[in-house]
Amino acid sequence: MESASLFDRLGGMAAVNAAVDIFYQKVLADETVNGFFANIEMGAQSGKLKMFLAYAFGAPMPYSGKNMREAHAHMKLTEAHFGAVAGHLVATLQELEVPQELIDEVVAIALTTKDDVLNVPVQTES
Repeated sequence: MESASLFDRLGGMAAVNAAVDIFYQKVLADETVNGFFANIEMGAQSGKLKMFLAYAFGAPMPYSGKNMREAHAHMKLTEAHFGAVAGHLVATLQELEVPQELIDEVVAIALTTKDDVLNVPVQTES
């Protein structure tokens, strides 16, 4: 028997929608990162994140948006920015009473995007 995806274990699209809505409230209230969203239409942004997270968590749907490196290349984000946003994600999941083991899985997935989000040069083997 195949185990349920993280997407399903989190509660499906309703859970992703609720989490993203709360998450962006936290991000937009944080002066260390909210400037990155000053000229962004948040309805569209929220929809993009919902689709990306659903896909990243194993929803049976395609993702056709930009990859993380392309989407964040112009932003000049730092470790502090990434940490602040990741902290808001964790706080959101805790607020929604998501079990810690699922939060850990979400964080592990988020960390796989870190180098791309921060535009860390890709290491090539010689």
